Amino acid sequence: MIQVGDTQFALDDPRLWAAAVALLLLAALFALLIATVRRAGRSGQAVDALSGQVGQLSGFMQTLAENQARLGENLRTVSDSQTAGQARIMQTMEQRLAEVNAQVAERLADNALRSARSLADLQERMKDTLAGSSEKSTKQLAALQERLATIDRAQSNIEKLSGDVLSLQDILSNKQTRGAFGEIQLTDIVGKALPADSYSLQATLSNGKRADCLIHLPNPPGPIVVDAKFPLEAYETLTRAETRAEQDAALKGLAAAVRVHIKAISDKYIIAGETADGAIMFLPSEAVYAELHARLPAVVRDGFDARVWIVSPTTCMATLNTMRAILKDARMREQTGAIRKSLKQLHRDVQLIGDRAGKLETHLRQAGEDVSGILTAATRAGKRADRLDNFDFEELAAQAQAPLPLAASGSDGQD
Repeated sequence: MIQVGDTQFALDDPRLWAAAVALLLLAALFALLIATVRRAGRSGQAVDALSGQVGQLSGFMQTLAENQARLGENLRTVSDSQTAGQARIMQTMEQRLAEVNAQVAERLADNALRSARSLADLQERMKDTLAGSSEKSTKQLAALQERLATIDRAQSNIEKLSGDVLSLQDILSNKQTRGAFGEIQLTDIVGKALPADSYSLQATLSNGKRADCLIHLPNPPGPIVVDAKFPLEAYETLTRAETRAEQDAALKGLAAAVRVHIKAISDKYIIAGETADGAIMFLPSEAVYAELHARLPAVVRDGFDARVWIVSPTTCMATLNTMRAILKDARMREQTGAIRKSLKQLHRDVQLIGDRAGKLETHLRQAGEDVSGILTAATRAGKRADRLDNFDFEELAAQAQAPLPLAASGSDGQD
């Protein structure tokens, strides 16, 4: 219940609610009126401010128009300046382009002239080079033809040599011809290394055996025999062997054959009191000699024990040169007496030469003194002839009364 004055109202009374709503509406209307009045005051102020701003905006618009006008004038000025500048730039560029074109044309002309000259020089050099190359090619072709001819001749020589090799194989396949070949090679080597009277070929010894070469060395060691025969069949068997077993068998056969030959040389050619206590077995092949020393050194030692020296063509030449020195030394000892006699005669001849040289020195010294006196007299005679030519008789008379110098006393004394 709500009491207003003397009147009470129930809360669910519609009139109460209607009055409350009316009061609220009046309050809201009054508030709205007050707000409207306030907004009207503010709107007037805003209109005044807006009118002021509109005035300012009009001033700004006028200023903007003036600025636009000035900007247009400036743009026209800049445009005119740009046009004039572009015209000047175009004119300058045209002038520069004309200058560049002229320079380029001039340089192109110079380059063309230089290129023409270079081309001419290159053509001349090419002509010279081609001429030189042609001449060189001609010479090279001529040299090539000569070399081809030389090759043809060498080919013919090779073919001939192959035939000679085949014939050499035929020679070495026969025992007698092989022995003759070894003897010929030994004869050539001995003939080059030793004097002709220091060796004998096919010499017969006291036991009836004939030695291929007997070198007459003095005692000791005495004459020494050189044998030129060698069992080559065993070596050929070794060279033809292919398998390891065949090689071993052939090597044993070669060792046995060489030992037999060493024993034969020792028995036949080493004779006490007649020959040296050693002999030489000559191998006509360096390959066989190298094979023996490389693979059969025991056989070589057996030869040393039997005093049979195994030599090849090279080592034989060295051995013979040593023997030649021995022969030369022996002959020098044999000729010692004659050499001493010749030295005495040479000493006497040297003394005679010294005596005669002393006498000749005395004669030459005397002749020198005589020549000096003659030169002095000739000098005085020349001076007197000059004075006579100048008619200087007083000085001549004074010199005639003066005594002669000592150098003139050794001469004729009257000049």
